[in-house]
Parts: sequence; C-alpha cells; structure tokens
Amino acid sequence: MRTVHNTARLRRRILAHDATIGVVGQGYVGLSLACAAADVGFRAIGLDVDAGRIDDLMAGRLVVPGVDETLYRDGLASERIAFTTDADRLAECDVILICVPTPLRDGTPDLSFVEDACRQTAEHLTRGALVILESTTYPGTTEERVLPLLETSGLRGGVDFLLAYSPERIDPGNGEYGLQNTPKIVGGVTPEATGAASLFYEQLTEKVVVVSSCRAAELAKLLENAFRHVNIALVNEMAMLCRDMDIDVWEVVDAAATKPFGFLPFYPGPGVGGHCIPLDSTYLAWQVRREAGRQFRILELAEDVNGQMPSYVAMRIGEALNDAGKALKHARVVVLGVTYKADVGDLRESPALKVIAQLLRRGAEVSFHDPYVEEIASNGTVLHRSELSERLIAGADCVALLTPHHAYDLGWIAEHAALVFDARNASRGLSAKNLVRL
Repeated sequence: MRTVHNTARLRRRILAHDATIGVVGQGYVGLSLACAAADVGFRAIGLDVDAGRIDDLMAGRLVVPGVDETLYRDGLASERIAFTTDADRLAECDVILICVPTPLRDGTPDLSFVEDACRQTAEHLTRGALVILESTTYPGTTEERVLPLLETSGLRGGVDFLLAYSPERIDPGNGEYGLQNTPKIVGGVTPEATGAASLFYEQLTEKVVVVSSCRAAELAKLLENAFRHVNIALVNEMAMLCRDMDIDVWEVVDAAATKPFGFLPFYPGPGVGGHCIPLDSTYLAWQVRREAGRQFRILELAEDVNGQMPSYVAMRIGEALNDAGKALKHARVVVLGVTYKADVGDLRESPALKVIAQLLRRGAEVSFHDPYVEEIASNGTVLHRSELSERLIAGADCVALLTPHHAYDLGWIAEHAALVFDARNASRGLSAKNLVRL
C-alpha cells in the first residue's frame, strides 16, 4: 500500500512540474539535464564536489563545455535552478539523477565516482523518491552496485524508493539533435520505477523508449557506441588501404554513401575521442570477458585499429614533410585543433593530443592553436596556445589540421602555409598544391 501511495504522489508532482529535481554531477550531462528541467518548470538543484565549478556556475560563468548557453542563461534567469556543494539539499529532492564520470583505470571500469555519489545520496534519500543513474556503465551496475549502496539508507528499493537507469545521449556541439528531440531509453528495477522514470523524461523529451530492465538499458548504450567504434575502425583501416593503393578514401566513402539503403557513411581521422566511444567500448569488451569468459573480438580489434591512428597520422605528417624536402625532426609543426571534436572545448581522450605526443617524440617542434583551449600538456611539456596569425602559419614547415573548428578559414590557411596536412578532409573543395589529406 505504501508503494502505491508514494508512487501516485510522485507521479502527481512530476505531472504538475512541482517536483524538485536533484542532479548529482555538473559535467555537461548533469548540467544540461538540470537546465532542461528548470526550463520546463521544475525546481532543479545541481550538486557537484568541485566548489570552483559551483562558484562559477552560480556567478553566471558557463565553464562546462558542450552545454547549451541559452538554456543555461534562461535557467539562471528563471531562478528555478540552484548550484551547490551541499549534499544535504538532496533531502529536498523528489527525483535524483546521478550523472558522474565512469572512467577507466588500467583498462578496468572505475565506478568510484558512482559509488561515492550513491553513498552521498543514501545519506539524504527520502521515502518515495526516484533515483535514476545516467552514467555510462556495464550491464548489472544499477541493480548490483547502485541498489545495495542506496539501501544503506535503511530504505528498500522498490518499496520505499524507486530506482531506474537511463543512459545519457547528449552529443555536445550537435545543432540538430539535443536532449528534447533525442529519444530517451528507460529501464527500471521495478515496473513502478520504469513508469515513474518514463513519466519524468516525458516532460523533457519528445519520445521515451521503455525497455524491460536496467540491464537492457545499460547494454543498449554500450551497443550504440560500439557500433560507432567498429565502423570508425573500418573506415580508418580503409584509409590506410587507400593510401597504399593510391586511391582517395574520401571519394570512396562519398561514392558508397550514395547507396540509399544498407550503408551509413563514417569518416577516417586521427582516432576516436571523447568520454563515450573509447571508454564505452572498453566497458563492453571487459564485461564480455568477465561474464562470458571470451573476447569480444570485433570490438577489441576496432580498439586496436583506432588506437594506432594517432601514430599513423604522425607518420603521414612525416611523409608529407619528407615529400616536401624536410625531415620531421626539428620541423616546425603547427597543430590546429586539439579538442576531440570540432566546435567543442573538450579534451577528454582527444586523439589530437596523442598525435602531438608522437610528433614531439619524433623530434618535431610543435605549437598549437585551438579557440577553446589555452594550454595542453604532452610528454611532460606544457604547451601554451599560439596566436593564430599569418606569421605563425607562414613560419611553419607544416600546418596540421587535426580538429576542424569552423573558426578556421582553410582557404586563408592554405594561402599562407608552406604545407597543410588535413586529417579530416575539412579542406574539401580546395585544390591547393600544398595541401595533403589523410
């Protein structure tokens, strides 16, 4: 009887947008969710252990890359969103979203941030609340790791509180698909939890996809990114083959993409980066080895192929310099773009950093420019952003475009550079003689 009563009350508060939403973790996923909740009328509390980040967000400084600035500004202006390091405020929340990192440590999933967030939540969990894990993880985490930690509160999952899993699907910098028009997958520990979580996300998104369990939702997220990892590896392998056969890989992909069925175009580059593709695939391969006792061979091969791309790109830059009559050692190489993705200020797992490390190791004199990054560290050396000027470009032996931010005028760069190496085919349409593509 108590479960039915509490669930009904929670559903009424969600439908009336009278529920208070707590979001643990104010990275780009957590902050985006907090802002979206405030935007539709909920009161949102964003919690993070980083006091500096919280101070910045409260002061109106958007220091988190990949978050819609308009949504953030509107949330602050509405006064429906607050930021804090005080976990006591979770006691005010009807719905608690856990959106903390799940990195790898020595090739093994590190759930310490999730566990800390669950312990913190358990200390302030109230009867009738709904907890939703959004952090990417392996199947079984919600029920086997999160649930027992939350039950240290003395409350019972499925009886005193509800628990569900819904994988984040936010794509930073994507102007076409955002939180509102990207379907949300939901799987709960109980049918009541699934229903309540679905009802909550229906207030934020146009479509909710319900699956039968938390494990199914957890695995769906890993499959999404494994699909991308494998197909990127395929086209990276194709790029290397095309180089050996003196065929333009970009022409090949574009030609194949004209088929209206059975093919999705993926494009080569210096590797894969960000918090999702390289980490999620390792999570899945680790889970298969742990539970099934065998390798996920196609996925581990994809990791191997994509992992060697930074070295391959550094080698190709060296070849381009050699063809121009210069050695890579002591060559002045200006790298344009060091984030993992165009128009996003996120360095996590960026393959551009690995390319730079390879260039430095081979004796090149490397400088960089990126409109979103002021400094980077590579091989124990801190590099500060250079000013993008005609002097910088003209003085380089090679300008290597690794992340094609839209701020770059490639025609101007090609006009003033002695040699341009384009790892992303961003210079499509240009026919300068000093231009070399991957």
